Order: sequence, then C-alpha cells, then structure tokens
Amino acid sequence: MKVQIWSDVMCPFCYIGKRHFEEALSAFEHSDVVEVEWKSFQLNPALKTNPNISVYQSLADSKGWNLDYAKQLSNQVTEMAQQAGLQYNFDRAVVANSFNAHRLSHLAKKHGLGDALEERLFKAYFTDGLNIDDKEALVNISTEIGLKAEEVTAVLDSNVYADEVYQDIHEAETLNIRGVPFFVINNRYAVSGAQATEVFLNTIKTAYSEWQQQPKTLEITDGPSCDANGNC
Repeated sequence: MKVQIWSDVMCPFCYIGKRHFEEALSAFEHSDVVEVEWKSFQLNPALKTNPNISVYQSLADSKGWNLDYAKQLSNQVTEMAQQAGLQYNFDRAVVANSFNAHRLSHLAKKHGLGDALEERLFKAYFTDGLNIDDKEALVNISTEIGLKAEEVTAVLDSNVYADEVYQDIHEAETLNIRGVPFFVINNRYAVSGAQATEVFLNTIKTAYSEWQQQPKTLEITDGPSCDANGNC
C-alpha cells in the first residue's frame, strides 16, 4: 500500500504533518505493508538564498506583513510544533531555496533513504539553523544518513535530478495540489495539511480495508499476441 507525500523542506506544517502521520503509522497494525514515497513541492521557487536576513523579514516581505505579525505567526507555529514533539528555532533559521535539497531527496530515494533525508533536512532547517542550500551543509547532512559524499557532491555540481523535481511539481499541478503537506494514499484518498493523528489513522485504515479487498494478482484476459521469442 503506497503513500505519496508532497512536501517542501522549508514548510513548517510539513514537519508537523510528518510527525502526525508517523504516529498514525505506528498505531496501525499493518504498517509493514505501507510504502512511503516523498515527492517534491516548492512553496516559493523564486526564493533567493539569503543568510543575511531573518526568516521573519523574508516572510513579512513576501506576504506584505509587518515584522511583528510575521513573528507572531511564527511563534504560533512553534507552539504547534512543540505539541508534536518538535523544536522550531526560527531565530536561527536561514532563508534558503530548497531546490537542491529536493534534488538530493531523489538521490536518497534511489538508495532507499528518502525518509531519512527528509527527516534530517527538516531538522537542519527548523531546529539546527543550517543553510539547506549550502553545499558543505548538504554534503554533511547527506552523509549523516548514509549517502556517499562523492555521490552527493557530483549531484550538487550538476543538474542531476532536476527533471525529477520538476516532474513531481507537475504531477502536483495535475492533482490540483495547492499546498503542502499533501498525502495521497493508494491513489484513492488524500489528506491535506498537518491533520491530527486520528485523521491520518482513520484514512489509512479505510484505504487498507479497500486495498485488502482488491485482487493482488494480475487478472489476464488472453488474446492473440507475440512472445519474447518472436512466436506469434
């Protein structure tokens, strides 16, 4: 049973949603049959990496808010994160474009480390105050979860996996996904936003119940054909 998650590393609700989803999955007795795939989504593709301004200022500038209001909203999100067992340090966060981080997520997916990298990138941005668009930081983050430094460096020094990021974003558009996190379960059910753990659990159970009833083997209706040896 497959769960696809569209997310952006710099989305505060995506990290919270990840925790709630994980809590639901841990309470689901058939979690061993659930495959999780992370998909790329950029909240602000045009964002310029700028370690010299605060995330509060960046948020205020992009939304047309005053600085105090941006800080107030950030504090509210920090409280939500605490309830999910997460520590957000917006005072330390670095304004950074997430595109290269998304490219590395596809490299991690190739090695079966997609979830591990997402977790480490979230922590890097929201807790540790690391620049998720900095090459050295990304190499260190990636090697921590088991990727090879030379392979990570090769990706960052090229345009590899850019098409995969764009493909995920295009797929989100075709599904009319306007915000993240966005969870698609078995191409049948969707959960939008950092919903409560119970919402995720109930949706997973419903999807599993339907999935169980579906035939697990391919039903074939034979007709005229040619085989691999050229026999027709």
